[in-house]
Amino acid sequence: MADDTKRSSDKRSETSAAGPVSHSQVTAMQDTPQQGISKRPVVVAVAPVGADIREPSCNPVTPDAVAREAISCAQAGATMVHLHVRDREGEQTADLTEFSWTLDLIRAESDILIQGSTGGICDLSLEERCVSLDDPRVETASLNMGSASIGEGVYINTLPDIRFWAEKMHRNQVVPELEIFEAGMISNVLKLAGEGVLPGPHHFNFCLGFPGALPAQAEILFFLKSLLPEGTPWGLIHEGMDSLSLTATAIGLGASVVRVGFEDGVSLEPGKPAKTNTELVQQIVSLVEIMGCRAATTEEARSMFGVTK
Repeated sequence: MADDTKRSSDKRSETSAAGPVSHSQVTAMQDTPQQGISKRPVVVAVAPVGADIREPSCNPVTPDAVAREAISCAQAGATMVHLHVRDREGEQTADLTEFSWTLDLIRAESDILIQGSTGGICDLSLEERCVSLDDPRVETASLNMGSASIGEGVYINTLPDIRFWAEKMHRNQVVPELEIFEAGMISNVLKLAGEGVLPGPHHFNFCLGFPGALPAQAEILFFLKSLLPEGTPWGLIHEGMDSLSLTATAIGLGASVVRVGFEDGVSLEPGKPAKTNTELVQQIVSLVEIMGCRAATTEEARSMFGVTK
């Protein structure tokens, strides 16, 4: 007992001699990563072009503006950019001229992963909706896995449509990201996978908050994730996003991809619009880090999606 008391007294003396530990020293010790522990990478995607965007938010529409925004977002930590084929007025079109020029400008300064679209509520034909796949720099593409009631209309994506787009993606070595607006669409994935139309591995994306479709609620995320096989990669699109609460929930549940951008919403927080997409990316990257993860690199994003181009 006497020896224990002496050792305790000696330790107190050593501490006193060294002086008290400062707040900065405590913070430094807390911030030092533990050896052998690596942070989970999360792909930060950005969909920069919105509709009906009002000031102070500045909606990029022209190739120069879209490319500048994509490059700036990449520098802020985004590793994938989602782009529709649009004209100089921001309307969807089957003419690749502006789209390909945009990619020229992006590729001159950035290796950000390029994701095309086969979606968008518009009057384009089956073939016209997937024209982005004709540009060889498109590495992944959104593939809507069924029809859904959205707003006053119906977003039509029939199984024959999906087969057509999926087969073209396969021919062009474009990796599909499987967009899920309703739970039954997961069954469509399994059906088409069984037909050999959608070979794995599969990458799901839960699209929540669209009027008339699944609401943007944590309970819905839990439900949809429970329908996926263990270890299946998935991501989140939060339409009309005005806070980071659902995105934080997704990251906590293990989402491999989270998306921001004016296509989904302009808010940094309720009542506070971002001026640029870069501000949204900076905020989501900070959230990813606060959640104990890190923004994936472009190499990691390509590996995660299985891009082979």
